[in-house]
Amino acid sequence: MIEVERVDFLSIPSQDLPRSRRFYEGVLGLPIDRETPTGVEYTCGQVTLGVWEPEKIGLPFAPNPNDIALRVPDVAAAREALEDQGVQFVGDTFDTGVCHMAFFHDPDGNALMLHRRYAPVEK
Repeated sequence: MIEVERVDFLSIPSQDLPRSRRFYEGVLGLPIDRETPTGVEYTCGQVTLGVWEPEKIGLPFAPNPNDIALRVPDVAAAREALEDQGVQFVGDTFDTGVCHMAFFHDPDGNALMLHRRYAPVEK
């Protein structure tokens, strides 16, 4: 057994770092945490998103098919703002009965989701 202290970052592969930077900084408006030798890291609430080019260090590129849920104050408003910038969504906004979700991809095909839980968390 090991002791895991926390998750340091989520890895987001890219094939074109300048294009990814335009998307994450310009379209999503994420603040840069720091640049790294292989990419850039963005502070996104309590998690860091590490966008990098795996092929530059000899690893294969494969987009992440598992949605990273980006919590926003209002899914409908955030979706409209992103659609106004050309972001295409997959299907309609989904209401699960406890949250709203809207699915889209970054320019490399990595799965992202706008998310907002509106029901209280039951304990």
